[in-house]
Amino acid sequence: MPNIKPISDLRNYTEVLNEVAEDSPVYLTRNGRGEYAIMKLQDLDKLKATVRLLAKLEEGERSAREKGWLSSDDVEASLGL
Repeated sequence: MPNIKPISDLRNYTEVLNEVAEDSPVYLTRNGRGEYAIMKLQDLDKLKATVRLLAKLEEGERSAREKGWLSSDDVEASLGL
């Protein structure tokens, strides 16, 4: 279950930070609407890596659609298998 708190709880930020855990961010609301998320740096790094990977996969798929797909034989030959 998501950990949602009003932004006013940051007055006691130590308590809020203690509730942040790996794979369990704390979401902050302003005027009853979601506004911010506090997460561990490890989770942020994973998220950035995932975004980069998805961008590379999209780039590869776009290239394959434009230039054609490689056969498994072509891949094995280029890898020297």
